[in-house]
Amino acid sequence: MKVLLLNGSPRGEMCTYTALTEAAGALQACGVETEIFSIGKKPIAGCIGCGACRNAGKCVFGDNDGVNAFVEKARQADGFIFGAPVHYASIAGAASAFLDRCFYSGAGAFAFKPGAAVVSCRRAGSTAALDQLNKYFTINQMPVVSSRYWNMVHGNTPDQVRQDLEGLQVMRYLGRNMAWLLQCIELGRQNGLTPPAPEEQRLATNFIR
Repeated sequence: MKVLLLNGSPRGEMCTYTALTEAAGALQACGVETEIFSIGKKPIAGCIGCGACRNAGKCVFGDNDGVNAFVEKARQADGFIFGAPVHYASIAGAASAFLDRCFYSGAGAFAFKPGAAVVSCRRAGSTAALDQLNKYFTINQMPVVSSRYWNMVHGNTPDQVRQDLEGLQVMRYLGRNMAWLLQCIELGRQNGLTPPAPEEQRLATNFIR
């Protein structure tokens, strides 16, 4: 089993990365392989809703900014933890643009696989950012993994995050809970339990006609 962790911070191995490594350590202790994928510092364009990915099978803008590479890794992963810093009470703009395009062009790589959200902030805005991340899961039939508190750490530097002992404990609980759910899913699969089949027709209701 493998969990793919997304570091949605353009600042690299800083606060968000520190939180993700704590969760990754707990996963590894449970025998789960992990990989942290960082979005990096390159500019990341937002989704323009062109729909070209439906024919191309990938985002037509994604070869140079890591979007398509991440989706390909996601196809082989069993679960996900998406981490991002809080900017103006929401996740960093680059992380939002990255995930919008990942889910629009590669939704099938994520469906029915457990997901968890992690945010880091200096002081506030964390719960709004968590809500934003969790919506990627709930629109795409992904079980949402929880911890024993909201999945956040506080601090303005990695050293400050390491002083947030409760936040780090929350990350460890999150890793262990993710491992447990993955084990449950695998046990179900071994006993013939498969994801629910979709309805024949997908309905889309427009409220203005």
